[in-house]
Amino acid sequence: MSRTLPDLTADPARDHKRAVLDAGAVRDAYRRWAGVYDAVFGGVSSFGRKRAVAAVNRLPGTRVLEVGVGTGLALPRYRRDKRVVGIDLSREMLEKAQERVAAEGLTHVEGLIEMDAEHMAFADGSFDMAVAMFTASVVPDARRLFAEMSRVVRPGGQLLFVNHFAAQDGPRWWVERTMAPLSRVLGWHPDFALSDLLDADAEVESLESCPPAGLFTLVQVRNSQAIQALAA
Repeated sequence: MSRTLPDLTADPARDHKRAVLDAGAVRDAYRRWAGVYDAVFGGVSSFGRKRAVAAVNRLPGTRVLEVGVGTGLALPRYRRDKRVVGIDLSREMLEKAQERVAAEGLTHVEGLIEMDAEHMAFADGSFDMAVAMFTASVVPDARRLFAEMSRVVRPGGQLLFVNHFAAQDGPRWWVERTMAPLSRVLGWHPDFALSDLLDADAEVESLESCPPAGLFTLVQVRNSQAIQALAA
């Protein structure tokens, strides 16, 4: 069943300066983060990552695309009958992922590819599902990311996202709004909203809050023909 998404696009309180991300800014940021990413972000993001992969493992189909695979923290958690391809814009992060695959003998990982998630080289309908963990607020154009994931997943397949989405009010909203101009340095948008990723046509099947303190949300979307038509 489709769910109504919060409309944050017309909120004047969100009309503030936001630094524009581009592929170069993202590469530069994650070149800096690659060596310490697991230590700095691995713990706080582990709950959302576990829930996302558990959801993938329950879904029918074997062809899995992980968008923004990073250092490969999620790769050991996939069921071995899943056939996983990971992509990332950062060569340095992919090198860490490749080391993990080799060290842990992750034979279910079929490929790790340097690729722009907004312009994928895969054919239409190449995968049964695609999952983007902590990636949507990193890319320059989240709607374009969603469109490309919709294109490369078969109709009726699943799109999953784990991400931090901005608060609508309160102290956290103020902090996120204040940090927005630092997006290029951070490599992600602190004030990223769910409506920056999805539009009203998205068939959202579930929204699940994830620890710690509901900081992240797992979003599951059915890849419908209507979404694919918009992506075309």
